[in-house]
Amino acid sequence: MNAILPGIQSAESIHALAREGIIGFAIPPTEGQVQPASLDLRLGRRAWRVRASFLPGHDSDVAGRLDTLALHEIDLTRGAVFESGCVYIAELLESVALPAGLSASCNPKSSTGRLDVFTRVITNGAREFDAVEAGYNGALYAEISPRTFPVLVRTGSRLSQIRFRAGASRLTDAELSALQDSERVVVGGDVSIQGGVAVSVDLAGFPGPGGQRLVGYRAKRHTGLVDVDRVNAYAVSDFWEPLAADGSGQLILDPGQFYILASKEAVHVPPDFAAEMVPFDPLVGEFRVHYAGFFDPGFGHAEAGGTGARAVLEVRSRDVPFLIEDRQIVGRLVYERMAQRPQRLYGADAGSNYQAQGLKLSKHFLPPGA
Repeated sequence: MNAILPGIQSAESIHALAREGIIGFAIPPTEGQVQPASLDLRLGRRAWRVRASFLPGHDSDVAGRLDTLALHEIDLTRGAVFESGCVYIAELLESVALPAGLSASCNPKSSTGRLDVFTRVITNGAREFDAVEAGYNGALYAEISPRTFPVLVRTGSRLSQIRFRAGASRLTDAELSALQDSERVVVGGDVSIQGGVAVSVDLAGFPGPGGQRLVGYRAKRHTGLVDVDRVNAYAVSDFWEPLAADGSGQLILDPGQFYILASKEAVHVPPDFAAEMVPFDPLVGEFRVHYAGFFDPGFGHAEAGGTGARAVLEVRSRDVPFLIEDRQIVGRLVYERMAQRPQRLYGADAGSNYQAQGLKLSKHFLPPGA
C-alpha cells in the first residue's frame, strides 16, 4: 500500500484507495461519483422500513438490529418511495477496509439537505453516526428519514458523501486567523473566529422574481414526491413558499417548518483546504442549521468561477417559535488541510451545482423564470 499523506484525501487519493481495495464497490463506480475531497455514496439493492433510529453499539452489527427493528424489506432496484416522517435503513454499494491511521466522516450531500432529507451513515459496531473509525473493515449503511417531502429513490441514488482523513488536519483558531488574513475565507460581516469562523444569516434579502427581494423559502406541506435523481424537474411554487424581505431584518421560525436561507458572508475554500459547517452553540437558539456540511476545495474560489458564493442554510426550528435576526450567527466553518491539492476544484468542470450560489434551492427545482 502506498503511503497515505496526512490531511483530507483528494480525489486522486480516493481513486488510489479504490485501486488498492481500501474502498470497495458492489458495482463499478459511476462518472462524477468522486468529488474533489469526497466520494458520493450510492444506495444499494435493499432497504428496510424500521420502527426507530438506532446505533448498533460495540460488538453488534446493523443486520442484527434489523432482525428486531425492521418492519419490511424494500427492493430498491425497482425504485421506491420513502415517506416523510418514516425511518429507513439502506445498504450502500460502497464498503471500506480502512488501515490504521485512516478514518472517515460522512455528511448528506448538499442536494439531500436542501430537500430536508435527514441522512446519516452507520457502520457495524458504531457508537456514533457519520463516523468511520480507523481500521474499520465492513459494510456501510444509510439511515434515511425524509422530514418534509416524500422522495423517490433507487439503487444508485446518491444521498450521502464520505470524506477520508489521515492524522490531525483541522486548523487551530490561530492558523485559521492567519488563513483569513491571507485568503479571506469569509467576506462580509464581522469576522469571528472561535472553534471555526462564524457564519451569520442574511435577512436583508436577495434579488427575486419580479424585482422583489427574498430572504428565503419555506417548504410547503402535503406536496407531491421528489425524485432525487431528476434535475431541474419541479416547479418551485409546487413545493416552496417564497419569503419576501419586509425591511425588518427578522424572521420568526415556526416549529416543525423547514426553511432555506443563506449566509451573510461569502465563503471561500482555498484549493489546499477543505471546510465543514458545524453547529453553533445550541444555547443561543432553538433551531438547527445546515444538514449538509462539506465544502470542497475551490468552493467560492475566483479561479473556479465561485466569487461571492454564499453558504445555503437549511434551517428547522425545534419546539417553539424562534425569532432570528439579520447577521445572527448560525454556524461555524472549520477548515482542514488537504493531503494534496486536487487536480480539479469544485466548480471547475466538476459537475458542481452550487458554485457562485446565492439563495438557491436544490438542483431538483427549476430555476427562477423557467
